[in-house]
Amino acid sequence: MGTGFEATHVNRSEARQKMFRKALNQRYLYFMILPAIAVVITFNYVPLFGWAIAFINYRPGFSLWQSDWTGLEQFKSFFMQSDDYIHVLRNTLAMNVGSLFFNLVSAFFFTILLNEIRIKLFGKIIQTATFFPFFVSWVIIYTLVNALFAPSSGAVNETLVNWGILEEGLNILGDKKYSWPLMIFLGNWKYLGYNTVIFLAAIAAISNEEYEAADIEGANRFQKIRYITIPNLMPTAIVLLILNSGWVLNSSLESFFLFTNTANWETMEVFDMYIYKFGLQLLNYPYATAVGIMKTFASILLLLSVNAIAKRSTGKSIL
Repeated sequence: MGTGFEATHVNRSEARQKMFRKALNQRYLYFMILPAIAVVITFNYVPLFGWAIAFINYRPGFSLWQSDWTGLEQFKSFFMQSDDYIHVLRNTLAMNVGSLFFNLVSAFFFTILLNEIRIKLFGKIIQTATFFPFFVSWVIIYTLVNALFAPSSGAVNETLVNWGILEEGLNILGDKKYSWPLMIFLGNWKYLGYNTVIFLAAIAAISNEEYEAADIEGANRFQKIRYITIPNLMPTAIVLLILNSGWVLNSSLESFFLFTNTANWETMEVFDMYIYKFGLQLLNYPYATAVGIMKTFASILLLLSVNAIAKRSTGKSIL
């Protein structure tokens, strides 16, 4: 028994020495990632100390330690003293879940179609054209949408009215019934090329031997897509689904700030706009911080849930 204990102790000692030598040999790599680690800690973890504002009666200009302790009053206000959480949660989930679903599905099938183009130059042109909107700011996107779909002066509305298709222009930017489809479509248009690049990288990793074996067996193009391309793309799709599920409650503040107005705010107000309104417009910092904390924990819970479901159903996960 003593011999076994000594052997185990020796093995652990050798493992530690091996790990230390490996870290020493790769010390320059660790030095290279130090700035990135410092940035993440500074901008992602240090601000978490500001969560204390949610539990005190914070007033700008005064120290946090001089403020009165309020406990969970702000959290109770969000759920018990108003029904804002109902339409905020509804709008956030409707648009972000819809965007997540359509973005992944459209990019998945678009990548397959793009990969089947035999004229490579034509495929590169299409890929570049779809990737370009990713670099276009939301300000420019809003300007384009307004120029095309303004009720009285938009180019599309004017054309449809002149052709007799419509009696009057559609108020896409103001009518709340168009809010969800509009934001989902714009998000899909903007991020289609970005997601396609990720799926194309997954296709590039597929071994040519699989396609060569399929050719020998006499498989046609559709059979190779079904039995080779799609199964090899599914792990990437699952990883993207899990990663993006953690952002379902987060929205692009810039886009919603631009497209929200007095006519459609009821269907456009998401968590980030709600936090912005109370935090920077109404200067109710404790309440806005409390809502932000709840959104963060809900996002983490959602991420872990989707990861667990994916692991149980497909055997693939990131955690």
